[in-house]
Amino acid sequence: MSIAVVNSGGANIASVLHALRRLGTEPKFTNDAAAIRAADRVILPGVGAAGQAMETLNQHGLAAVIQQLNQPVLGICLGMQLLFDSSEEDDASLLGLIPGRLTRLAEQDGLRVPHMGWNSITNQAPDNLTEPLHGNWFYFVHSFAAPVSEWTLSTSTHGTKFSAIVRKDNFYGAQFHPERSARAGARLFSAFLETPLR
Repeated sequence: MSIAVVNSGGANIASVLHALRRLGTEPKFTNDAAAIRAADRVILPGVGAAGQAMETLNQHGLAAVIQQLNQPVLGICLGMQLLFDSSEEDDASLLGLIPGRLTRLAEQDGLRVPHMGWNSITNQAPDNLTEPLHGNWFYFVHSFAAPVSEWTLSTSTHGTKFSAIVRKDNFYGAQFHPERSARAGARLFSAFLETPLR
């Protein structure tokens, strides 16, 4: 199976590639449109600000490429957020693949923003990807979050409930960092790479 990891300018690339290689795969880190289109699975990682990430994708002509993909695509952290319509962060227009707008998490007593730490997830809808993940704990680092909607597969909570895993058609997103989530993160990557995704 060929795996393309999109060069979106994020800082977590080495750990994503290492996590995938530990599963016995050899992912290709690339901003080459042909390589991305030809891959069996595509992963869109991201760390940083939404507006800057979209600028990077547009500079390389990759926004349109991602929007036209038919194979399973997994966005990670900021990569998940980029799948949505827009974000309060930078008032950015995003890829528009999943309806919704990212909003900033509200600071509350005892809850800091950004949300940094381990949280469990709760499945909301049946899906081959999330079936083995219910109740697992994952590592989150984010200030903005997607609302719970018809596209939500799993939720987590930091003051308020938000989407932890989403899906629309062949596009999946995980708000947490599977590459920093030990065994549970490896379980997510394995499910994405090995499970027939309906």
